[in-house]
Amino acid sequence: MPLPDSGLGIGLSPRETAALLLNKIGQGNDYARGRKQRFRRSASVTKMVTLGLSAASTIILGLQSLNTWASLAFALVALGTLLGAVEPFFNWRSRWVLMEETQYRFQRLADDLEYLVASTAPEELTYAQLGQIFDRYRIVWDDLSRAWLEHRREPTQSTNG
Repeated sequence: MPLPDSGLGIGLSPRETAALLLNKIGQGNDYARGRKQRFRRSASVTKMVTLGLSAASTIILGLQSLNTWASLAFALVALGTLLGAVEPFFNWRSRWVLMEETQYRFQRLADDLEYLVASTAPEELTYAQLGQIFDRYRIVWDDLSRAWLEHRREPTQSTNG
C-alpha cells in the first residue's frame, strides 16, 4: 500500500527535489535578510543616539553658567552611558554581520543549485548531487546556530570605555 502524500515531498523527482531545496534555501535567505536589517537598524540607531547624547551633553556642559543646562547635560550623559551599556548587551552589530554572512552563504548555495539544475540534463540529475547541496544547507544553519549561541554566551564588553 503506498504512503499517503503528507506534503513533505515524498517521491519527488530530482528536479522537483531541487525546486523544494531551492525554496528552503530562499526561506533561509529571507530569514537572514530580515534579521540582518533589524540588527543593522538597532545597532545604527543606538550608535547615533549615543553620539547625539554625548555631543549634546558636551555642548551643554560648556554652558555651565546655567544650572538648568548643566542638570540637563548630566542627564544626557547618564542616558548616553546607559545606551553605551545596552548596545554591547544586545550585540546588534555582531548579529547584523552574522546575518550578512549567512545571507551570502544562502545566496551562494542557491546559485550553485540553480547552476547544477540548469547545467544538468533532467535524466542525469541525481539525488546524490542534491544531497551534497542539502548537506551544505544544513551546515549553514548549524554554523548560524553555533555562532548565535557563542555571541549570546560571550561576556558583554563596552565599546565606549
